[in-house]
Amino acid sequence: MYRYILEDQRHVLPFNQPASELTIGTQLLRFHQEELFAQYFKGRLELGRTFHTKDQIRDIGTGEAIVYRDNLWFDKEFFQFFMDEAIKAKRPCRAALPADDKAYLTYTLPLTTDIERGQDEKGKPILLLDLWYFPKGYTEEKPRPIIIPSGFEEKGFYSVPDFMAQDRGDLTHYLPARAVLSVESWVHVYYAAVIFGVFTRGSRLEESIKKNNFLSLKLLWRGIIEQKQIMTTSAVVKVGKDCVIDPSAIINGPTTIGDNCTIGPGAVIDNCSIGDNVNISQSCHVMLSTIGNHCFLPFRASMFMTAMMDNTILAQNTCLQMCVIGRNSFVGAGSTFTDFNLVPEEIRTAHGDSRLIPRPIRATNVDGKLENVNQVVLGGAVGHNCRIGSGMIVFPGRMIESDVVLVASPQRRVVSRDITYEESDHHNLLIQGKPMNIPRRYPRQGEAESEPEANWSNWG
Repeated sequence: MYRYILEDQRHVLPFNQPASELTIGTQLLRFHQEELFAQYFKGRLELGRTFHTKDQIRDIGTGEAIVYRDNLWFDKEFFQFFMDEAIKAKRPCRAALPADDKAYLTYTLPLTTDIERGQDEKGKPILLLDLWYFPKGYTEEKPRPIIIPSGFEEKGFYSVPDFMAQDRGDLTHYLPARAVLSVESWVHVYYAAVIFGVFTRGSRLEESIKKNNFLSLKLLWRGIIEQKQIMTTSAVVKVGKDCVIDPSAIINGPTTIGDNCTIGPGAVIDNCSIGDNVNISQSCHVMLSTIGNHCFLPFRASMFMTAMMDNTILAQNTCLQMCVIGRNSFVGAGSTFTDFNLVPEEIRTAHGDSRLIPRPIRATNVDGKLENVNQVVLGGAVGHNCRIGSGMIVFPGRMIESDVVLVASPQRRVVSRDITYEESDHHNLLIQGKPMNIPRRYPRQGEAESEPEANWSNWG
């Protein structure tokens, strides 16, 4: 079996990197894909050529092959469903989604350009993904669509007043049994790491406990042996090697913690994925979030449904809700990323009356245009190698591009629109009478990376 990669070199904003080089959860997307392939094929897979256009798929040769676009994120359940059905079909196949599936319509389709619209054999609308299986190499035979339903469950994550939840009583998400995304926006990184990641993992565990009596008894027995509540036992809280966890820390599963991590006194961690060499200090609260390797959270930092990439610091008293933070960045103390539009919009009912509803949040797509993301609540995004000063307030859906420095001042304390590299405060800051000389590590596609070394120690 050969695997061929259809390379997507488009940069994902605001990180200015291809999707395959972004951390989703605690590992790069390309490593996530390779790990799933290794688990399914058990070493029977060889790497073939890398393609840049779909037309090059004709060159895959005559052997059994799988072809996929490298910005596709999918979980084990999705990939296994596709491969099992494709191998049984014994003909060329292509992954497809039902066009009316609520989970895919809500999360997979918005901000996406790679997904094609098509029809199944009965003429029913479907969505075609760039994931193919060829049992005997390329042929001119049209690939059969393998339609993969998400099998979603609608679940709420907290109850809120009606004016925020649009008369539903609580905010809900569609949590799939099988998940896939074409990563073209920071919003997709958030969906993959949080909604389709830790949130869905927790939902699946809950459903398994309800349906599997043996699992329920196993967890109960583990709780009795360890003298802990069931969701805090080692059966659902996986801790790596050489970790230091204060006895007063509260860690609820399902949670995974990597190697060489330190969890301070009073910290609360609930359903998270944490990488290696992470330091979470006293009284930090982290819920339904992912933290990459080598990150540091000083005291009283808070994360809710947020994805943070490697080597990043979230300073004290900072609150992130439904955000994505890139690698090698710093978010200053007391900064807040808001997640809800305070100003509602007015609509007319069928009876001619008017009512106010939450204003939908929009985010920038791969073409740089604002698009509705079908979310009432959503935070913002910070790129790689950013320095965000203390006390900043960021409005919902806003992006701060990689390599940006923002210093809180009377002129700019509130980020009400996307911030580009050209608007970075370091262009106007002087160190010892000279302009700051900071390299641009993550330029936009087609722009050159600057050479000078940054000297972060000379400014505060």
